[in-house]
Amino acid sequence: MALEHLTEEQIRDWTIEQKDRWWLERVWKGNMPQLTIRSAITGFFLGGILSATNLYIGAKTGWTLGVGLTSVILAFAMFKVLSRIGLGRDFTLLENNCMQSIATSAGYMTGPLISGLAAYMMVTNAIMTWHQMLLFNVVLSLLGVLVAFPMKKRFINDEQAPFPEGAACGVVLDTLYSSAAAVGLFKARVLLFVGLGTAFLRLISAEASQTAIQMKLLGLKTVRFIPEEIDHWIYWAIAKVRHVTIDQVPHFRLGRVPIEQIGLAPAADLAMLGAGGLMGIRSTMNMLAGGVLTWVILVPMMISRGDITPKAGSWEAGTQVFSRADILNKWPLWPGVCVVVLASLVAFFAKPQVIVAAFKGLLGKRPEQTETAREMAKIELPLIVSIIGIPIIGAIGVWMAHEWFGVKWYWGALSIPLIIALSLIAVSSTALTSITPTGALSKITQLTFGVLDKGHAPTNLMTACMTTEVASNAANLLMDIKPGYMLGAKPRQQAIGHCIGIFAGALASTPLFYLLFLNKYEAGANVGDVLTSGEFSFVAAVQWKGISDVITGVIGGHGLSIPGSAVWAMVIGSIFAVVAEVVRIASKNRIPISPVAFGLGIVLPPDSMMWMVLGSLMFYVAELRYKPRTQSFGHKFWVDTREPICAGLIAGWSLMGILDILIGIANEKLW
Repeated sequence: MALEHLTEEQIRDWTIEQKDRWWLERVWKGNMPQLTIRSAITGFFLGGILSATNLYIGAKTGWTLGVGLTSVILAFAMFKVLSRIGLGRDFTLLENNCMQSIATSAGYMTGPLISGLAAYMMVTNAIMTWHQMLLFNVVLSLLGVLVAFPMKKRFINDEQAPFPEGAACGVVLDTLYSSAAAVGLFKARVLLFVGLGTAFLRLISAEASQTAIQMKLLGLKTVRFIPEEIDHWIYWAIAKVRHVTIDQVPHFRLGRVPIEQIGLAPAADLAMLGAGGLMGIRSTMNMLAGGVLTWVILVPMMISRGDITPKAGSWEAGTQVFSRADILNKWPLWPGVCVVVLASLVAFFAKPQVIVAAFKGLLGKRPEQTETAREMAKIELPLIVSIIGIPIIGAIGVWMAHEWFGVKWYWGALSIPLIIALSLIAVSSTALTSITPTGALSKITQLTFGVLDKGHAPTNLMTACMTTEVASNAANLLMDIKPGYMLGAKPRQQAIGHCIGIFAGALASTPLFYLLFLNKYEAGANVGDVLTSGEFSFVAAVQWKGISDVITGVIGGHGLSIPGSAVWAMVIGSIFAVVAEVVRIASKNRIPISPVAFGLGIVLPPDSMMWMVLGSLMFYVAELRYKPRTQSFGHKFWVDTREPICAGLIAGWSLMGILDILIGIANEKLW
């Protein structure tokens, strides 16, 4: 059935008392089961699994992806099947909604791991202990919950802010539970089959897994597997035609450098195919433009000029060796960061109404409590919890920053009011667009504390980590509360569910971080090289580190050791970012330019970007073909089920990839 909602006139003219009374009488579902043991357990484990996929994707691209709809569809189908075979009963609508709050909260716990915390380890060249990483992340996330709930009454109850992504989740839930179950079951089957098929493809190309299966389990003397590197098959075909071995085939080069050393050798990566499908054609085309300009044109030029030097060996001896991560840090990182940061800041400050509206009504007089208010108080998270909790949890966060990361206590304490202000801004932006401007907010904090505490990188990094994580968690919580409000759920139980998800995500992602990215670390090694070796790039962390290096180098008076050509590229990139973003805003997003995506194309691994472009193209063409034919199977599969397909690609490939890394560790350590 259609969801109840207020009209624009009612939102504008009614008092908060009238709106709450309407909600209690028309929307609230009373004591329908919501935060039950099974919804908590399901959300805990689904959230843990999906946070693992977010960690994998985030380490490759710098993004964290929403997992709410994926968890909703999976839980709906799982309990529908269990009920049909007599092993339980269906999830209620509100149980599923509460479960997705838990899973979504868990999924977003990977944000600091791939950005601020990883950047701190790169800058200090020291490994954080697991308990510091886990506890600091949990404390900041809990602080986000406490900061968010005092804003809930204004943004959701009173202003009825759209929170588009949360509203979409509410509509999907309502559709699943008010229409034929076949709708949800079809999407679940697609997600499952795509995920299993993708995992199988990854398995047969996974060296560590095939080594364990063929040599350890089957006792074979040699291991055969299908290489993921697509250029390998080209070399193999050339070798067959020339009747030589594959080692005798010369590798493709660009600017005298083998393309695999630049990152231009494509390797199969279906997770990035799914990520591109979710991103859309505009973003990936801008990324492609930035990537081609940088890695195909400028990088070979800078290598020829000598501005980018080999990581090892020398040209004279013919032993030169390059790596994509080393090239990035020596040249493309600097213009790339300038483009992303300046474009983000222009977009952020171009909407002063969002900033002004964020603080509107903060000092308003509280009305006397009415009967409606008392009824609402029974199901809301009590305000006293935030009043008491924010100073206590905030003080714990400040203590951690001081004791563990060397941030002076007064700078840590100063970050608390900044946290409140930036959280208001983040929630305002998310409420209108579903976009939380974490990139811009983190840079504001880094610049602020970089000026206040010159030359001390941990201060600008860890205060930015604090403000960004709290603001992001506050915005994400209210995004989760939105579908609950639409469906008549108890906000207090959703808040508790969000906290359960915080612990689920932290417990799942923290040990995985060490196993996946630091298992080969040895004392004295460069942490940045270890994190960015292999298939992972830690793009977000590299950007955070780049900003910190600029701040401590320029403001702190230490100088920057980068080529002159990179400085000119920074200047040109900065001008482009500002002009292009102003033009984009002035045209009301009608022109296809996205300087943020262009800048990301500069710093992203080219091979990952290729698959993202392919994924967006695949779904763009399918949508052009099938969108007008709403009754066709093609429309049902490619258009209506795009998100489950992409989720299946991401989950199958990344989870199998994680498993292969863990098996590889077992091969080395145990066998």
